[in-house]
Amino acid sequence: MHDELIARAQAWLAEDPDAETREELAKLIDAGDHAELAARFGGTLQFGTAGLRGELGAGPMRMNRSVVIRAAAGLAAYLKSKGQGDGLVVIGYDARHKSADFARDTAAVMTGAGLRAAVLPRPLPTPVLAFAIRHLGAVAGVEVTASHNPPRDNGYKVYLGDGSQIVPPADAEIAAEIDAVTTLTAVPRPDSGWEVLNDSVLDAYLARTDAVLSAGSPRTARTVYTAMHGVGKDVLLAAFARAGFPAPVLVAEQAEPDPDFPTVAFPNPEEPGAMDLAFAQARETDPDLVIANDPDADRCAVAVKDGADWRMLRGDEVGALLATHLVHRGVSGTFAESIVSSSLLGRIAEKAGLPYEETLTGFKWIARVDGLRYGYEEALGYCVDPDGVRDKDGITAALLITELASVLKAEGRTLLDLLDDIAVDHGLHATDQLSVRVEDLSIIANAMRRLREQPPTRLADLPVTRSEDLTQGTDLLPPTDGLRYTLDGARVIVRPSGTEPKLKCYLEVVVPVASHADLPTARTKARALLTSIKQDLSTAAGI
Repeated sequence: MHDELIARAQAWLAEDPDAETREELAKLIDAGDHAELAARFGGTLQFGTAGLRGELGAGPMRMNRSVVIRAAAGLAAYLKSKGQGDGLVVIGYDARHKSADFARDTAAVMTGAGLRAAVLPRPLPTPVLAFAIRHLGAVAGVEVTASHNPPRDNGYKVYLGDGSQIVPPADAEIAAEIDAVTTLTAVPRPDSGWEVLNDSVLDAYLARTDAVLSAGSPRTARTVYTAMHGVGKDVLLAAFARAGFPAPVLVAEQAEPDPDFPTVAFPNPEEPGAMDLAFAQARETDPDLVIANDPDADRCAVAVKDGADWRMLRGDEVGALLATHLVHRGVSGTFAESIVSSSLLGRIAEKAGLPYEETLTGFKWIARVDGLRYGYEEALGYCVDPDGVRDKDGITAALLITELASVLKAEGRTLLDLLDDIAVDHGLHATDQLSVRVEDLSIIANAMRRLREQPPTRLADLPVTRSEDLTQGTDLLPPTDGLRYTLDGARVIVRPSGTEPKLKCYLEVVVPVASHADLPTARTKARALLTSIKQDLSTAAGI
């Protein structure tokens, strides 16, 4: 067994084009570190609807140039099998370790396969790549990013020519083509022949950002902004300057790209502590709101002053605020969200007489909704310009929420005042999450099995009126690994994360509110219910 492992590692080493990972792997082989070799050679990183994502390092279970070259070759073969062998593939990348190398390798593989390749001029937000695909009429796009994962990770996200991320069966077909790549020596990789784009694509993206705002709307809201050590700063500042907003005050320690993300444990605005520096800056400068992007700037977090201090708004709160703003502006088209997001969006759309759709988790599904005008997901993702970017976009979402804050400021009101109005109009929709990060993935499998075998009949003393296993699919949704419980005045969804080793449970309670005076009581009741549901669900799942 050990001999076979060493032989596989040596065969990989012989082909590895990267001096850094070759050295790393040679040391493991020389040291006879069988446990570590087994972890790296015990399988291959699976290419799915999120593309690839994993820890950087040598071997087929890690993100490295060998894995990326195979992925690119598989994608090229897939595109040729669909009759798109002379099409354009546009490639973007973030500022993580190895991202530029992975982008260049992808361009070389596409060129060697006879496709045309164009690479964005420097590390830029993911939404710029999503925009470029449609703008340039590409047959596919690749974004090298691990979004808000830890510093040691990188990833490879694939879009097709409609500008949205891949969904089944394309993922399985591309995966099969990747598996068919037997040796890297069979993959032609010329040293040149692809185009490095200039700033005209970025300029075209920025020109579109203006279109998300109303002509002549107030532009007075003052912001503190953090790029979370990612690539959002320059594009966001340019978009805000074009729109005529006051220049955001930057969180200097997190403003420039840094692949080591030194000031945060996880570069995700939702993670505890990630917003501490932004809040410290806000306490000094007293802005109207705080805005954060994640490192590839496709997500947007918003924080507001609540009483004496600052608090992050939930993704569902921002989702409802943006929807209400768009309704007030008289937009038409379909509002859409994923099943794990608040049911409040459906109420807002219904009252406005707008079509509404619920999709599986992930923007790859939201982006495919017919007639989409606005889509969001509770994990801080908002699509406010679907004709330009058929994906979540943290830059245009930041513009739109700042416009809304400016409109309210002109009325002597705040985002919190509007949230109160929304609760009175539609009922208080309070959401929370029970999220368990694991080292051992079997914990997640065991929790899901336990819930399937013994589904809870009551949570927080509310009867479970409907229990659905989403692996069976529903009338409106394709199958997915998840469980949905409908309670009297509450809803719970449990699913394994698609991109991280986490079990995620999404909780929502709806408390009717007769008037603004009833809001404090309703909030207290909602908090107590959410806490109780969380405890009962933990017990039921054994986590």
